[in-house]
Amino acid sequence: MTDADSSALADATASFLADHDEAERALETALEVDAGAETWTFDDLSLDSGTFGELVSRGIVEKADGEYRVADAAVVRAVLSGEAVESDSDEDSFDLRSAIDLGVWGDRRALAGLVGALLLVVAMRLTQFQSVFRGDHVVSPGNDPYYYRYWTNELLAESTSPTDIGVLAELPAGAAARRPLTHGLNWWFATLLGGDQWAADAVAAWLPVVASVALAVVIYALAVVVTRDVRVGIASVVLLAVTPVHAVYTQVGFLEHRLHQYLWLGVTLLALAWLAVDLTRRRETNAGRDAVRDHLSSPGTWLTAVVLGVALGVSAHLWGGSSLLFVPLAAYVGLRAVVDAREGLSPTLANLPVLVGIGIGTAISVWLYTNWGWHSGFVAYTPAMVLGGSVVVLALGDLWRQFELHVGGLLALEAAVVGAGLYALRRLRPDDWAEARSRADDLLLREGITETSSLFTPEYAVIFGPLIQLGVGFYLGVAVLIWAVWHVSRQYEPAWLLLAVYTSTLMLLAAIQVRFAAQFAVPLSVLGGVGFVYALSTIDLARRPFPFRRETERPNAVAADGGSDEPSITLPDARKLGYVLGIGLLVCGFSLLYVPGLSGQVAHGDSEFEAALTIDEHAADADREYPDSFVLSEWGDNRMYNYHVSGESERYGYAMSNFDDFRFGNDPDGNYSQFEDRVGYVVVTEREGELPAESAHAKLLEDLGAGGDGGEALAHYQLLYAADDRSAAAFAVVPGATIETDAEPGETVSVSTSVSVDDESFTYERDVTVGDDGQLEATVPYDGTYAVGDDSVDVAESDVLEGAVLEVGADGDGDSS
Repeated sequence: MTDADSSALADATASFLADHDEAERALETALEVDAGAETWTFDDLSLDSGTFGELVSRGIVEKADGEYRVADAAVVRAVLSGEAVESDSDEDSFDLRSAIDLGVWGDRRALAGLVGALLLVVAMRLTQFQSVFRGDHVVSPGNDPYYYRYWTNELLAESTSPTDIGVLAELPAGAAARRPLTHGLNWWFATLLGGDQWAADAVAAWLPVVASVALAVVIYALAVVVTRDVRVGIASVVLLAVTPVHAVYTQVGFLEHRLHQYLWLGVTLLALAWLAVDLTRRRETNAGRDAVRDHLSSPGTWLTAVVLGVALGVSAHLWGGSSLLFVPLAAYVGLRAVVDAREGLSPTLANLPVLVGIGIGTAISVWLYTNWGWHSGFVAYTPAMVLGGSVVVLALGDLWRQFELHVGGLLALEAAVVGAGLYALRRLRPDDWAEARSRADDLLLREGITETSSLFTPEYAVIFGPLIQLGVGFYLGVAVLIWAVWHVSRQYEPAWLLLAVYTSTLMLLAAIQVRFAAQFAVPLSVLGGVGFVYALSTIDLARRPFPFRRETERPNAVAADGGSDEPSITLPDARKLGYVLGIGLLVCGFSLLYVPGLSGQVAHGDSEFEAALTIDEHAADADREYPDSFVLSEWGDNRMYNYHVSGESERYGYAMSNFDDFRFGNDPDGNYSQFEDRVGYVVVTEREGELPAESAHAKLLEDLGAGGDGGEALAHYQLLYAADDRSAAAFAVVPGATIETDAEPGETVSVSTSVSVDDESFTYERDVTVGDDGQLEATVPYDGTYAVGDDSVDVAESDVLEGAVLEVGADGDGDSS
């Protein structure tokens, strides 16, 4: 045990003696039992459960291998006898093991609960397992994951060595512009697995799940650090596991920037919370100035500041909108200056580790921009702007504290500082201001896709949107958020201030666009975990969470390591256990239903993937390479088709700009002349609502472009695949073979052949009117023997692909020219 721990234990023992009449007898009983066994159980003591709970909650008795022991018998005896507690050193030291204890070491029930919650995280992200793993292929759900898979493959083509960091220093412009570190990390993990296609597929499939588990551990740590309650930590992980929107964006195969973004957001919150809690708990046993001094002299404080700096520097280069997540950080520092000044603490000294962390993050972000060309100047310098603003507001906080001014004026002045900073950016850096405006418009005002709608959309009566996207945990979390805002307005609780600021800011972003709901779920899950345990305590199914206890129920001295001060998880009797499980199922039940459904909405169906494989096979046989193999489809699936056909899935702009015009138009063959060798294949899929019978969509999906029964046979679209239920059809765009023959002017001649595509057999038939010059010309997209009036002609596949001209002779044979 460190000197700081011994001092804290001595203070806790002394306070226990002062608070309880029978405290001396209780301590002597515990020491007597402890001397006779290495560990023991509650039943070995002749104490009531309330007194025993006090011993555990104050840290006098600690958990060990599922049982209990006195934390340090020598210290407790010294306090009982009135002797001074001896220490081995006059300096504080950082006990790494105690800092990462978090209530699971030596507590089998807590460890089992955490493992079970983590398994639930995995299970909720594997609901679409079969749609992702199809034979030797990994079929990522959605469209955007193929963008990240494209860049993984591109970087692996440069190097497959995890030590070849030069690849990151020379990223192509497309990779370096918006999400450089995401692409770099995906590449690096693939190199660790061997750097081949299997490794790239493995990263695409499993990295989202692994990152979700890592985030869940961080969420658990965050909850325990703030609440001192392992039950809240486990409940928070469970709520994160079943949060539908988070499960969708981190499901198996969903390789994106989000998995990295969510994880480092969690690390940022954990580092900030640890720093806040460390100072708060030191103040429970020391005067304000001494607590700040001890906080700043602890190696753990500066190690955490380094972690914070790395998290911030990394976050700046993970995605295009990374600047947004520095907004709640800036707001937290500003409000922290207010509460520190209100409490009589020096805001600058109390937040010096946070400033150092932001400084480290600034150095990392700017260095990567200036040396490797990552991202853009505005984004790279965002941490620097937050650092400068933080220095100013903390200095103002010190000024306010020194002159004992009302903190309301400090809030107003901080708002003015923000306004002045934005005005200066606009006037002094107009290019950066324009870029900021552009990125904000792109992130917050873009329309036309599902994720740009509001979390509180009127379509779901405002209040039910969160239920679908976030589950019942949203309502529990918001209730605790309201309490947290009230609590920090009255008490010095910077950790709760942190959660309140981040949760409120991210909820506002999610209210603008639901794409931010998964970020919102990160701090919300902790608040939801608190709300769940509190709800159980109100009906006598669990102990009340520590933050909601009365002062007389709280320990007066606790360790400053962020660990759990709660006793081991106790199992209720069978009846209460049934109630707990029933309530848990009620809370999670809606999400358990929504997760598979929402995840399935972005999964690709069998017919779509079969269409992609068929196109890939045709492109290989026809020796078509990109861009001759480009697949035109709905933009939401376009990257998937092109990735599996050519690997070229960086962009979908052409499909987004042209496919609807093509689909709703009535002249597909006319579009052929507009493709200009830009399109090699077309895929049409079933869509809601009816389309006009003369639309290209109907001609291709329903009539297969074959004509007959009054339909129009198409000249440049060769059917490659058609689903039995007509949910998808794939066509090769071909020049077609042109059949020529002589006939009577004005005569209508039938040109037809039998076509078989997989199990689909049909007759390709078109009626051609002979021109005034007596020449019949008919362009056809299939090989085979064509009946041309009373004659016939053989068309080869090469004729169709090369645009050959075939003349029908008097004997029925065709000559190619």
